[in-house]
Amino acid sequence: MKLTIIGGGGFRVPQVYQAIAAASAPVAIDELSLYDSSPSRLATIRAVVEAMAVDRPPRLTATLDLAEALRGADFVFCAVRIGGTAGRTIDERVALDLGVLGQETVGPGGLSYALRTVPFMVRLAQTVREVAPQAWVINFTNPAGIVTEAMQAVLGERVVGICDTPIGLMRRAVQASGATGEVRFDYVGLNHLGWLRELSVAGVDVLPGLLGSDAALAQIEEARLLGFDWVRALGALPNEYLYYYYFTREAVARIRSEPQTRGEFLDAQQSRFYAAPGDSPLQTWQAVHGEREATYMAESRAPEEQRQASDLGGGYQEVALDLMAALATGRGSTMILNVRNGTLVPALPQEAVIEVGCTVDGNGIRPWPVAPVVGEQLGLIAQVKAAEQLVIAAAREGSRRLAWRAFAAHPLVDSVAIARRLVDGYTANLPDLARLLS
Repeated sequence: MKLTIIGGGGFRVPQVYQAIAAASAPVAIDELSLYDSSPSRLATIRAVVEAMAVDRPPRLTATLDLAEALRGADFVFCAVRIGGTAGRTIDERVALDLGVLGQETVGPGGLSYALRTVPFMVRLAQTVREVAPQAWVINFTNPAGIVTEAMQAVLGERVVGICDTPIGLMRRAVQASGATGEVRFDYVGLNHLGWLRELSVAGVDVLPGLLGSDAALAQIEEARLLGFDWVRALGALPNEYLYYYYFTREAVARIRSEPQTRGEFLDAQQSRFYAAPGDSPLQTWQAVHGEREATYMAESRAPEEQRQASDLGGGYQEVALDLMAALATGRGSTMILNVRNGTLVPALPQEAVIEVGCTVDGNGIRPWPVAPVVGEQLGLIAQVKAAEQLVIAAAREGSRRLAWRAFAAHPLVDSVAIARRLVDGYTANLPDLARLLS
């Protein structure tokens, strides 16, 4: 089988390579094609992966030709960052300077990221349709829910979005419960906005016991981030990114108090890496990668708190590999994925992409039914989804007015006037976005 990675010069590509080339990999990838628009980044990452000691190295190609990379692909994995880490710093700073959340995927920063990313991803979907119509497209490009929904308009349900945070939450909760047996759960939301509302192990709902135990909650990163009292009040375990919705003031104040944003940290770190990978690019990459993982979402933790070993396990590469294996081999797998809503949440449009539990096998992806979504959960999901769909329409139509409406609709933007200033600030600092919305 052939796997094509769009964004093949990306910093985290070696993680994918390690996963697919391991002896324990559940599916054999015979050919790996790396595509990127930057020849220097592509060469650096190719040097890293070629130095890795792996059990089943696939035939490796690297190209700047998109059609060549896609031709014959069985799976296409998308992990691109349009505008690079420098663009991310603008996403964050423009918002923070206006007193609202500046974060990569949540709030106005995520909408700015989506505006400049959706046009490329739609063109990519069109090229896949022309060159590799049989391929499954696995999207990790952020904001994953928005991008997946935009691509599905071209390719339908052969595009699926993945994220490692919800399945990581579920696994941590199962481990903290101490129970063993078949696992069933009710998880629902949008990408980076969801809740684990029921967790049954061997037919017993263990979530109430988890919520009642300080010792159990201490093993779950999301509970530590959001507070034991709050998750008990909710009666559910939220995705870690809900920190930005539940503790918006604290998050903004904390980020603004730091000498640099997360984006600025990564921009400096990765710029140094790509500029000078050294005589051993693999060793340099490993050191930089370790630092990156240890500092993930540092603004949500007390300065003295370190991420625990259980917080660092897994990763999006494992989710992608499990998904490919289930689709290719027919062996059933339980996953949490970004898929078309249909009628799962009746209050949302049918074409809306939501994040829910799914069964995946050789027959495709089948979302699980979810319990009714009501109250504040439905309200938050519906408002954010409205902003997401407005931003997709703005990107497709090149409409500044729709972009303004998208920012104004988002619950983390507290003023129509601020929404307009956000659009003005992003277009002033991002030339490609200014051209799109002209």
